[in-house]
Amino acid sequence: MDLQFQFEKTQKASRKLALLDEALINKILLDLANIAELNIDFLITENKKDLVRMEVSNPKYDRLLLSENRIKSIASEIRNVATLPYPVGRILETKTLANQLHLQKISVPLGVVGIIYEARPNVTFDCFSLCLKSGNAVILKGSTDAEFSNLAIISLIHKVLIINGIDDNIATLLPADRSATDALLNAINFVDVIIPRGSQGLIDFVRNNSKVPVIETGAGIVHVYFDAYGDVRIAKDIIENSKTRRVSVCNSLDCLIIHKSRLSDLNELVERLAVSKVELYADEESFLALKNSYLDTLLELATPQAFGTEFLDYKMSIKTVDSFEEAIEHIATYSSKHSECIVTENETNKQNFFKMVDAAAVYANASTAFTDGAQFEMGAEIGISTQKLHARGPMALPELTSYKWLIDGNGQIRK
Repeated sequence: MDLQFQFEKTQKASRKLALLDEALINKILLDLANIAELNIDFLITENKKDLVRMEVSNPKYDRLLLSENRIKSIASEIRNVATLPYPVGRILETKTLANQLHLQKISVPLGVVGIIYEARPNVTFDCFSLCLKSGNAVILKGSTDAEFSNLAIISLIHKVLIINGIDDNIATLLPADRSATDALLNAINFVDVIIPRGSQGLIDFVRNNSKVPVIETGAGIVHVYFDAYGDVRIAKDIIENSKTRRVSVCNSLDCLIIHKSRLSDLNELVERLAVSKVELYADEESFLALKNSYLDTLLELATPQAFGTEFLDYKMSIKTVDSFEEAIEHIATYSSKHSECIVTENETNKQNFFKMVDAAAVYANASTAFTDGAQFEMGAEIGISTQKLHARGPMALPELTSYKWLIDGNGQIRK
């Protein structure tokens, strides 16, 4: 593939998207959902070619897996995108100046969106659907781990586009090799923004090497702080759900912070984790509190590397603090600014946690597993932005737009 030529074709195709009727966009999405379900066997067969190259014990395996139920769920999500409000052309502001110039600020697509992602073939479906609905062309760069799965998916996407008379260059899958990543990161005249979805290592690499603007999403080093005034019953449910509901996702719990005065409750807080065989890396104080109760084979003294790590596995660190302020400081030091939680019945501590913690999603007395566009009733999402410019938190359709000013005059000139 001549990547430079392909970037040019995608950029040219993106301009035509502005002329598409919303009804046609929705039809394409519904057609894609239908064709995905009709090709479940094909998708699973191609997916297995990727799965056989990965150890089942690898946390990425769960992300890579496409099952019948998952494909049906993906199709359902695509249909949901078709029902969402069209985000392009919204009038955000309007005014008429003293010189009778009429101004409108309207939402517009970002243009060409590059997505770099790891072993997540569902991203191929999700990102295409969201980009199409928001009027954006998309350039997808998956990893070698999901190469066969992604090729199968893009073939279905192109088939649907061609059937509907749409230039299939609005959705491009780049080769899985590293050179394609380098080319995308340097496509400054053709790509408007790049969104990496994956590990902190991937995000760091994209941020450090891209000449194209980057929106950081995905990496989550997530903390739950059990305050001196926390309710044990509530905390047990939150810790178990945040950690074990699905360990391979970015909103899963990585570090439990516990106030020193509540160490006597620690065994009860984590006892359910042993059922799921969660390995605990406990600091000295919490280790002593657990050594006679938690399974020896699942309990270790924490090293400094245990904190600030996104495990994406059945692993969790525990940090003991002497005060609310120390908990805040620990989060500030190690957080990836994704999702953070406090469990407390103290209203002052709750409000101060909301004010002081710098993250895209800040919780009180609720599982961090809710950090998700669908759970926030935003529809599907393209990722969780952990930065502050342009978008923060779940990036749904409105976050995939920018805006421009339309100025309607009648011969006015500026003196």
